[in-house]
Amino acid sequence: MFYDDVMTAVDFIKTKTGQKPELGVVLGSGLGALVDFMENREYIPYSEIPGFSLSEIKGHEDRLVFGTIGKTSVVAMQGRFHFYEGFSMKQVTFPVFVMKMLGIKDIIITNACGGINESFRPGDMMIIDDYVNSLGNNPLIGPNDDRFGPRFPDMSEAYSKQLIVFAEEKAKELGLDNIQKGVYALFPGPCYETAAEIRALRVMGADAVGMSTVPETIVSNYLGLNVLGIACVTNMATGISKTKHSHEEVLAVADMISEKLCKWVKYMVENWNF
Repeated sequence: MFYDDVMTAVDFIKTKTGQKPELGVVLGSGLGALVDFMENREYIPYSEIPGFSLSEIKGHEDRLVFGTIGKTSVVAMQGRFHFYEGFSMKQVTFPVFVMKMLGIKDIIITNACGGINESFRPGDMMIIDDYVNSLGNNPLIGPNDDRFGPRFPDMSEAYSKQLIVFAEEKAKELGLDNIQKGVYALFPGPCYETAAEIRALRVMGADAVGMSTVPETIVSNYLGLNVLGIACVTNMATGISKTKHSHEEVLAVADMISEKLCKWVKYMVENWNF
């Protein structure tokens, strides 16, 4: 049934665009400006696509955007779904299944996050090299469909080592000096973390924390996609930050980061050759 739902969405999308994407991009809160760099843009609202949900979170446009950057054909999620909104993990990751069946081979997943590593500062961008799933849930729970992937997928390289090196090289070529690397922890939300929870996540090895990305990462690996994760540090986590958190603060800093992130991702995609 789930496979049929995915293919229904794929078939519908193919009636709306003839573009055949090679690369998928998931854009986090306040980071949707990347689509402005895409040429030959075509928009499909999530509300029109069978099986897609709708997010009510500020900073998410709720649409798929098809287009090209350089010679690379791209499909971008301008807005994502979160477990804390009440969606099931299958609903959260449904678009990744659809993008895979549309033909993508690689995916870039971005987010806005809180910094746990005290050497980080708001405005930094972190290449994700591993994750901690503290959600107590997993999008692959339930019957497995071998048409998608194996029952027990490997996660020893959840984020492609080749793409990590590539991202570091391109950042250096652009002269970006606010690039970090580290482990991203998934927190269920929607409340921000307590100081005690942040101390626990630090002991587990986390450098940053957020409420997304890991479900899409798990499913991407399951589907055989190569994953590059980029977390944008919009605030320092509870107990490290001296001020209280707000989503408005997150969006404001994400907007500040957006220009550099878009420049970096655009440059990477223009040189994408995998």
